Amino acid sequence: MNPNLSTTRSDARGFSRREWLRVGGLGALGLSLPAMLGGHACAAQKGAGFGRAKSCVILFLGGGPPQHETFDPKPEAPLEIRGSFRPISTRVPGMQFCETLPYSAGVADRLAVIRSMTTDINSHSTSGAFMLTGYVPQSKAENVPAGPNDWPSIASVVAALKPSERSPLSSVVLPEHIANDGNIVWPGQNGGFMGPTWHPMMMKCDPTAQPMHIEGLSLVDGVTSARLSERFNLLGQMDAHFRASTQSGAITELGHMHQKAFDVLHSDASRRAFDLESESGALRDNYGRHKFGQSVLLARRLIEAGVRLVQVNWPREGAAEVKGSPLWDTHANNAGRVRDVLCPQFDRTFATFIADMQSRGLLDETLVVVMGEFGRTPKVNANGGRDHWGACFSVVLAGAGIGGGQIIGASDRLGAYPSERPIAPPDLAATIFHLLGIDPASEFLDPIARPRRVTDNGIPIRELVGA
Repeated sequence: MNPNLSTTRSDARGFSRREWLRVGGLGALGLSLPAMLGGHACAAQKGAGFGRAKSCVILFLGGGPPQHETFDPKPEAPLEIRGSFRPISTRVPGMQFCETLPYSAGVADRLAVIRSMTTDINSHSTSGAFMLTGYVPQSKAENVPAGPNDWPSIASVVAALKPSERSPLSSVVLPEHIANDGNIVWPGQNGGFMGPTWHPMMMKCDPTAQPMHIEGLSLVDGVTSARLSERFNLLGQMDAHFRASTQSGAITELGHMHQKAFDVLHSDASRRAFDLESESGALRDNYGRHKFGQSVLLARRLIEAGVRLVQVNWPREGAAEVKGSPLWDTHANNAGRVRDVLCPQFDRTFATFIADMQSRGLLDETLVVVMGEFGRTPKVNANGGRDHWGACFSVVLAGAGIGGGQIIGASDRLGAYPSERPIAPPDLAATIFHLLGIDPASEFLDPIARPRRVTDNGIPIRELVGA
């Protein structure tokens, strides 16, 4: 008998048959029963706000959004620091955003803005891994590819420790991976050393095209649902044969991935979530008929279908569509890019999403996080751009009972360094886990039975979870 699953009958009080079936599969995931039980502890014992969020949406603005031209304008700084834009008032007295975000200013009373986020890493991939996992990366160099020893992503941990009770999907990432030029995929986006069973479901897709084709999750022409079931049963028999003959962990993990894909294809709620054409044309227009906007709309529909966490990555534009960086990496023409492309798309989409979630009664139970891997340099360079800057930048949160209209921390007069309340990725990760009902101090067992802590000594941000 697996010693991690031994327990007395009294320990089982409050667990449903479905939960116990899920516990039976924890050995394959490397989890211990104490970690599972920790997730069901009384919320009062975990502190204010514990488990207040049923779901989470992360909007990841890859490339590094400039703090000066978004949520932390510096109107009193010299021109080469403040840039060419002016601050505007928001719905919250005394809170100002950059004029590039007029729609976000209109929902500021529902937002909490961290202005003192810091990684102290100026490399896309490794600062990104820090933000996406909450653990300091093994290397701080640029172009570090994903590897088998990476720390699992926040999305992976949520899926493993707090799987969905209503959907075959627990964590979904769309519409594409985050990668540097040359398609060098960042570390910290999957299950890392926990293996493929911990990977979130990557839905590579273009939601602007309907009906939507999701790579690896679309039926081939001529294959009916019944034929798919027959093929899946046959595949299961073959997998069982190979597992018996090879005892291969890779074969077992492949079987889990096949099962997940099969479950999605046979879940009516999941399939309906992909049908964006069922939404009104006006709402789709408000979200924006671009890849990011329709991806965020798809995220809302997946949350409604019961997915626990959805991460929307800012998509790369095609080479023909943009001069310079296809993301928020504005080394040149920063003002033009944020004015003409980046902020108009993000701003309206984000504000529409917040209002839409609230009107449907979903915002109070859904944590929304907007972040990038870092910010941009205080000083505008000779090419009119801003360069990589991990010392200080902004992150925005909303929903899940978070008090809106608040600023947490502060940057100095140049927007260069935190002047008060510096906040690092472990604390942001701990906040996300805490609100989703995962104790940031809990542990899981890695594949060789070593206990691993969910966060790197992260502490939930008190202004967000409540004192």
